[in-house]
Amino acid sequence: MTGPRLRLGVQKSGRLSERSIGLLKRCGVGFGWRKGHLVVSSGDFPIDLILVRDDDIPEYVRDGVCHLGVVGLNVLEEKVYARGRRDSVEILRRLGFGQCRLSLALPREQPFENLHDFAGRSIATSYPNTLQSFMAEQGVDVEVVEITGSVEITPMLGVADAVCDLVSTGATLRTHGLREVATVLESEAVLIRAGTSWDPAQEELSRRLLNRLDGVLRALRAKYIMMNAPREAVAAIEEILPGLETPTVIPLGQDGKRVAIHAVAPEDVFWETMGRLKDAGASSILVVPIEKIIE
Repeated sequence: MTGPRLRLGVQKSGRLSERSIGLLKRCGVGFGWRKGHLVVSSGDFPIDLILVRDDDIPEYVRDGVCHLGVVGLNVLEEKVYARGRRDSVEILRRLGFGQCRLSLALPREQPFENLHDFAGRSIATSYPNTLQSFMAEQGVDVEVVEITGSVEITPMLGVADAVCDLVSTGATLRTHGLREVATVLESEAVLIRAGTSWDPAQEELSRRLLNRLDGVLRALRAKYIMMNAPREAVAAIEEILPGLETPTVIPLGQDGKRVAIHAVAPEDVFWETMGRLKDAGASSILVVPIEKIIE
């Protein structure tokens, strides 16, 4: 493809790599892979993947090496935001995967009431800038011990009194006799761009890509729901069913006493409403995935 192209920084390997590329494929952006190549071009859309370490992505975007990047919010916070450069990189979209949290943890036997219990203590972490910034905002003075490897063993070794580390389930902390006591940062994968202006042609390419991405993200966060119900139950069901728009009601049979109700609803709340829908008179409830939602 000739003409302007976008460069998108993506983690070369790791927990965000596969999900990032899968999301792009759902947007109709495929890539021809070649083993060992760190730059991969798409034939479906004028964009090139730059496969790099996740720690490098925020700075590549900030410096204009990449127009866009997919990175964990925890990395962006540590490499850019916690260093006072918040205006240099903009978050365009939260992508809904790669969720984890940066948390403070203490040995199980240590009592904890509030963050001021950490005052004067040493905390081992791979996120020194984020931790220092957070504790300064809380007015708590701590000693930050920067560790590049496994931080969870440092209290056992006497290197630090506590740890600040990424947590998904907390199993690793529990294995090493630690308990999570406070959250420093909730993280997920985000799409970022530099805080500077681009060439108009690249701005247009970015807009087109974001339109595709928004359609996929809306679909991932919703389900299409169909059910049957007595006509007199429609009002109650509409009150219960959280939807992006008013449900579609279709008469069933000749007498019109029963109807089919179709709606798009957020997936994260649907299971909470299933029982209420049945109690209101809904039956034959069918939930199906959505490929894309274009508005």
